Amino acid sequence: MTRTDGYLLDNRQAEAAERFDAFAALFDPTTFRHLEGLGVGPGWRCWEVGAGGTSVVSWLAKKVGPTGKVVATDIDTSLLTTVGRPPVEVRVHDVGTEEPPGDGFDLVHARLVLVHVPDRERALASMIKSLRPGGRLLVEDGDPALQPLICPDEHGPEQQLANRLRNGFRTLLADRGADLAYGRKLPRLLREAGLRRVEADAYFPLSSDACGALESATVRQIRDRLVGAGLATEDDIERHLANVATGTMDLATAPMISAWGRKP
Repeated sequence: MTRTDGYLLDNRQAEAAERFDAFAALFDPTTFRHLEGLGVGPGWRCWEVGAGGTSVVSWLAKKVGPTGKVVATDIDTSLLTTVGRPPVEVRVHDVGTEEPPGDGFDLVHARLVLVHVPDRERALASMIKSLRPGGRLLVEDGDPALQPLICPDEHGPEQQLANRLRNGFRTLLADRGADLAYGRKLPRLLREAGLRRVEADAYFPLSSDACGALESATVRQIRDRLVGAGLATEDDIERHLANVATGTMDLATAPMISAWGRKP
């Protein structure tokens, strides 16, 4: 991910690891299904952009084996210390401002990254530039504007509070340059960039323990920003966290849209 002075979800905060664990539980099956479909295998050279956590990097490392390579990059690699050995190379890198960490990649993948990058156009061009002819690109990003509610079934005060705090979260993201409608644009952007055989789908978790874990970690991570911006009170946040902890709320996430294609 690209850091700005106002970046909302810093990897160095205590809740970051919890969020990455929740992302893995929610989205790894979808991501791995797409990567399998793209044919990732022994000897492939892969770039995992904005790796953050370790689950996708570890999966790729097993697939490419000792003859392959996985370059895992992020602006903060503190959560990648356990995977920094061959075939994985961990590098501090800003996809929105720096040149690619190599070229001739068979696969470039980014999950829940570009929506936060101020210069998304440059980042996407950089990722495509780094592919070999015939190389595959898989970009997966959320679209909070497509489904903006944490509780689509808003049937009581607990759900109303949850949705009000989610609206505050979206406000903070937008204020920092996030494109809350980015996911739906991905198929078009990949075609306009010249990729071939572009396809896309979406995954929308509606209720699970991982949704609750993600919501709890996210709200705790941004609580000071919510309160400081006047978007919530400390009492609002404590009541919401207590509601989430009951495990009885049907909490959703924004749809994750996956789009993929091949470089000519």
